[in-house]
Amino acid sequence: MSSDFETYEQDFGTLTAEVTNRIGKIPKLGGDEKKQMVASVEKQLEESRELLEQMDLEVREIPVQSRGMYSNRLKSYKQELEKLEKDFKRSRIAYSDEVRNELLGDDGNSSESQRAHLLDNTERLERSSRRLEAGYQIAVETGKHSDCK
Repeated sequence: MSSDFETYEQDFGTLTAEVTNRIGKIPKLGGDEKKQMVASVEKQLEESRELLEQMDLEVREIPVQSRGMYSNRLKSYKQELEKLEKDFKRSRIAYSDEVRNELLGDDGNSSESQRAHLLDNTERLERSSRRLEAGYQIAVETGKHSDCK
């Protein structure tokens, strides 16, 4: 049963990494490219929400003694998705600000802002990778312990 949860976790990790990457690209795009990227990210965010719903259903089926660990991981993923959604909104606004700044000739702060955003995205990817690795280690340990019984 928890193997389904872990499969959903892996899918969620892959999907959110891709969303993070695409969110970083949105401010640099324009016109139809931007519209397509925004639509793509919106679809992936919806897929991420659906994965979290599936994980939630799996957690409800896990025996009570093991449920706490999975519930905590699910809560962490929900927080990560909320942050991604906020970043997505900011990336769309950042694009509008960049266009306005270009038209007004105010260009000095945009590269610093992009650098900060890139660092933030890199940190988020590293955190997600560490969480996935920790989840994998737990799965491996759980598998070892269940083989002993």
